[in-house]
Amino acid sequence: MEKDNNSNIFLFISVLFVTCLLISNTCAFKIMKLGPISITSGVLIFPISYIVNDLIAEVYGYKKAKKVIWFGFAMNLLMVIYYNLAIIMPGADYFTGQDAFAAVLGGTWRILIASFTSYLFGSFLNAMVMSKMKVKAHGKYLMLRAIVSTMAGELLDSILFVTISFILVYDIKDIVIMICTQTVFKTLYEIIIFPLTNKIIGYVKRKEGIDTYDVKVNYNPFRKEGNI
Repeated sequence: MEKDNNSNIFLFISVLFVTCLLISNTCAFKIMKLGPISITSGVLIFPISYIVNDLIAEVYGYKKAKKVIWFGFAMNLLMVIYYNLAIIMPGADYFTGQDAFAAVLGGTWRILIASFTSYLFGSFLNAMVMSKMKVKAHGKYLMLRAIVSTMAGELLDSILFVTISFILVYDIKDIVIMICTQTVFKTLYEIIIFPLTNKIIGYVKRKEGIDTYDVKVNYNPFRKEGNI
């Protein structure tokens, strides 16, 4: 069963998804220490976008998840353009934070390309796995589907982001450790928060009267769909 109209719940979830993406990319500049490992502070919120991705794919289906992912990409690009425009514009004589402002919000084009690429392909893989597994499992095993889809999406995301960002900068061994660390951290995040995710998915299904099964759906992320 699938609704054509966009409810307030769907709009809120979509805005939440994009907001988490923008916050995570802004916070990614800071490297924090967790015991013996170093990791970007963006991972504190970025896994939430994958959980919301699971929610959209589970309740509303892959086609709507795909559109929200593309909207997120567009807003992220808009954010980057205006961050860089703000950096380029001359500051007031009394503004002393130009270097810090540029360092935090500017980023390098290599990091930006890595971020855009990993986000797109990781998010689409997450939504596709969630969608396909739901059909094959006849809607059962939500926890397994959520964990497997997140693990697949986060692994691809981490491989692309870390490799594009740091190849020829760090040793291959260090790159592999970073990929594994990020994937494990984000997947554990999904597992720990799953009871809440499960309750939210159940609530949204009841309120919306929707439980979409993607039968004969084209998973090509670049294929244009009709309006939502």
